[in-house]
Amino acid sequence: MKNLYISLSFMLAAQFAMAQSRETEKADKLYARMEYVDAANEYMKLSGKSDPYVYRQLAESYYNVFNSKEAVKWYAKATESQQEAEIYYHYAQMLKAEGRYEEANAQMRKFAQLKPNDERSVAFMKDPDYLPKLRNQTRLFDEKKLDINDEKYSSFGAVLTDDNNFYFTSARNTARKTYGANEQPFLDMYMATYNADGTLSEPTPIADVNSKWHDGPAAVSADGNTMYFSSESFKESKQFERDKDNNLKLGQVYLYKATKADGKWGNIQPLPFNEKTYSTGNPAISADGKTLYFVSNRPGGQGGNDIWKVEVKGNNTYGEPQNLGDKINTPANDNFPYITSEGKLYFSSDGRKGFGALDVFVVDLKKGTEVMNVGLPINSGQDDFAFSFNDRKNIGFFSSNRTGVDQLYSATPICGVEAIVMVRDANTGKPLASARVSILDERNNVIETRTADAGGKVVYNVDCDRAYTIQASMTGYEQNSFPIAKTHGGEVNVMADLKPIEEIVKEVVVELNDIFFEFDKSNITKEAAFELDKLVEVMNNNKEMTIMVKAHTDNRGSDQYNMNLSNRRAKSTVQYVISKGIAKERISGQGYGESQPLVDCKDKCTEEEHAKNRRSEFVIVKK
Repeated sequence: MKNLYISLSFMLAAQFAMAQSRETEKADKLYARMEYVDAANEYMKLSGKSDPYVYRQLAESYYNVFNSKEAVKWYAKATESQQEAEIYYHYAQMLKAEGRYEEANAQMRKFAQLKPNDERSVAFMKDPDYLPKLRNQTRLFDEKKLDINDEKYSSFGAVLTDDNNFYFTSARNTARKTYGANEQPFLDMYMATYNADGTLSEPTPIADVNSKWHDGPAAVSADGNTMYFSSESFKESKQFERDKDNNLKLGQVYLYKATKADGKWGNIQPLPFNEKTYSTGNPAISADGKTLYFVSNRPGGQGGNDIWKVEVKGNNTYGEPQNLGDKINTPANDNFPYITSEGKLYFSSDGRKGFGALDVFVVDLKKGTEVMNVGLPINSGQDDFAFSFNDRKNIGFFSSNRTGVDQLYSATPICGVEAIVMVRDANTGKPLASARVSILDERNNVIETRTADAGGKVVYNVDCDRAYTIQASMTGYEQNSFPIAKTHGGEVNVMADLKPIEEIVKEVVVELNDIFFEFDKSNITKEAAFELDKLVEVMNNNKEMTIMVKAHTDNRGSDQYNMNLSNRRAKSTVQYVISKGIAKERISGQGYGESQPLVDCKDKCTEEEHAKNRRSEFVIVKK
């Protein structure tokens, strides 16, 4: 069903007219009818002629039915000669589906060369090796394949309402005629009951709504009495165009509304903003019933299929459709919106950084967060789409063709914590846009570093019951660390207030937090480097400043040994600062061994007191 609910169009696919010939006429007509399986068979008969057009059409036919193995084979042949940019993008998507990520990156680079200003190119070139990070992203859900699936025929687009009705769309009705793109029956909508133990009853077709055309997927209002669903424009009089060359009626996906009375669906009406020159489908309705989200390839979008919204005014009247803009939509296909009662928009896209083909993404429209890939195991190298989530029942559902046919899966939330970091000037409270924010695990390993947005905000999704540390830095400010205690779910707000760097410059010293060394060692630790970077910042801001480093040890070991150790520590400190670009004439160091203890505890020192004596001081020789 890929080209019904992803491409959203029954229109003629774009062709290179100059490359067609009488030999390909039969295959081209089948391709134009979206009968990709039969089209591929006809193109295959011509594949021995070394024709780049035939190779490309073979690849695109397999792309459209998501046969990644065959698609990759023919894209490889097609791209032996120059192709349009989108072919390289499709090739990269199919390579990712096959797990061949380095080769996919090579094709993405070709795409980026041809379309350097395309959002997909910009995002890829900014972070071409994003996949390891995406694979290690905190898991938000566990997934499980539902027993309600038919193993042979597609099922997708599940939504669960608060009254325990489970709606989905399926091609399982073998009494229906088949659809030429994939030889599966036309789509019908089904309903099952969601039981208290999480099981589902035997599904039954929604006879009141299903027609002889494709029907579904659907969105149902919070009270369970209004349904919006996709179907075909052929239902309406003269709502199609003709392709005389291929003897085709070119229809579109349309949106319809039905209402329930006495337990039956009826009063089916097309929505007034349907239009026979573009498609309108795949609906989602807000919890208050006032905003309808949908997908369309109408003018005014970012490219491909975009997500739109429209105000619901009542009596089947609506406001003016509005595109959700380039923060959500991409030049590729953005599809299958679902809006939760808490304002989170889930959708699928093949135009963002993902594992391959369609991935599921989420954005909190109320909080204005950045779009985030929901990660494994919801997403895979295949098509993963139509994610819905019932906040009241704390359960989600999504669709995937990872087994070779579209199937329904549950998505059970894994306990997670949303850490919201706000970086501010400690004196004024002013947000520090573009501050660098790192999150570290319990062993102080840096997991990821991000840049704060215009409001000084960075959001991390982390595991429950694990401690983390936030490190924040900003030019002109003293960098600092902020702990995140173990928390069992929910949100944690971290106020990362940074002091202006000049505040650590005192009369005779630069006052850093203690630079501690490990026992009997002189190497610069990660923690020490974090503090010494403050000194580097100060010296960069004060070009005439000269510093004397005084290094001290604890009193374990002989006097001479400790003197030598402290000299090594002073030297390593000086070398670190010089390595950061400070002229060697501006910094020197001297070891004082155990001669100047901070805590004069003699032979009765605790470990904590020993640690305090293993320190460095930074004396201002010249300002």
